[in-house]
Amino acid sequence: MDTYTNHKNKRSLWSYLKESLNSGHQDFTTGSIRKAIFLLAIPMILEMCMESVFAVVDIFFVGKLGPRAAATVGLTESFLTIVYSVAIGLSMGATAMVARRVGEKNYDGAAKAGAQAALLCFIVTILISCTGFFFAEKILSLMGGDAQVLAMGASYARIMLTGNVVIMLLFLLNGIFRGAGDAAIAMRSLWLANICNIILCPILIHRFGLPGAAMATTTGRSIGVCYQVYHLFKGKGIIKIHLHHFIPDAAVLRSIFNIASTATLQFLIGSASWIAMARIISGFGSDAIAGYTIAIRLLIFFIMPAWGLSNAAATLVGQNLGAKQPERAETSVWKTAKYNAIFMAIVSLLFVTCAEFFVGLINKDPAVVKTAVTALRIVSMGYIFYGVGMVMINAFNGAGDSKTPTWINLFWFWVFQIPFAYVLADILHMGPTGVFIAIVTTETCITITSVILFKKGKWKLIKI
Repeated sequence: MDTYTNHKNKRSLWSYLKESLNSGHQDFTTGSIRKAIFLLAIPMILEMCMESVFAVVDIFFVGKLGPRAAATVGLTESFLTIVYSVAIGLSMGATAMVARRVGEKNYDGAAKAGAQAALLCFIVTILISCTGFFFAEKILSLMGGDAQVLAMGASYARIMLTGNVVIMLLFLLNGIFRGAGDAAIAMRSLWLANICNIILCPILIHRFGLPGAAMATTTGRSIGVCYQVYHLFKGKGIIKIHLHHFIPDAAVLRSIFNIASTATLQFLIGSASWIAMARIISGFGSDAIAGYTIAIRLLIFFIMPAWGLSNAAATLVGQNLGAKQPERAETSVWKTAKYNAIFMAIVSLLFVTCAEFFVGLINKDPAVVKTAVTALRIVSMGYIFYGVGMVMINAFNGAGDSKTPTWINLFWFWVFQIPFAYVLADILHMGPTGVFIAIVTTETCITITSVILFKKGKWKLIKI
């Protein structure tokens, strides 16, 4: 009997896995919540992992051209953080609006919301493209590039910034698919874009030098966007965009802008706080900042799957609120938070017990290893809280309430974390350890605050 049950469970798990990787609309307002989370989470996790591959591939091939080339990529990517922030904000707005309309079974309204979000996207990208085309050298100079970097990297920066539309669209259109419950298409578009980038990068770099890397990345993303556009206009999904959906609608544009603007600010607040933490640690020498950098990259690598899982909460909340099922939406969030907490607890245990092993895979310098190991062990102690917190933040965003997590981030990251880290590190002479303690304390406080506000339930009343 046990053997039969185990075989049946394995077969069921395998069928769920295949179902999650196949495109097609799923109704997440009925049926098993556990299955819904699974079907959404698997492609979303793989999508997040693929997004991080772009930067790794580029720096791998560009690094062979020398430090000036690598510096150009680093400086350009730093400026592109603004583009990524806006893209993430727009995608959050699109996900919330589309999911709400899909939950209402208003599929034409969902298509209209997606098209209106694309209109906003084009307006923003035109401004960034013009800035990048005419002021690429000045942007690199402002970011700290020297004369050699400017001479070598201006063309690279110009191509990347002028072609920012494909970055924006890749994020935005995937947000539309996630809101519709077609997470597999979002995953496939990034797989396709990455495969093209990996093939084109060495070929175009060999032919054109550093600008070839920008050509490869932009072309790869463009192919991914073409795949998305085909499925939005000609695919078999429930979202079918037609030209009339692009006629400006002030009410829809206003709703998307309100969500996207605060979501963008929300992301920028978090990004700026991490930059501030790095600045404080840099005062303790190159070994300290090197160890911190290694630790953060390891932490982020393992956070990606958790972030993908937490994205499922946004879709489930949006669709179930649209279906007038707020209690099911709330239950979905708690279940997702539970699974995320379990995953993060396992990762935390790995880092606490095997920190030296993970750091040793990247660096062997004793001073660097010491700082990195300390950072991993201290910061990962709050991983369970962080796992729950990111689900809560995505739940607010999925409900269209991007203001609440923005205020939470603003207070805890800027008002609390930055001064607290400075006091511990410099005034109390705890060094980098003080910064690590400030990080884990802040993440814990963010989660507690998010849970308290989530329980109040005001997010259930948001109209978009």
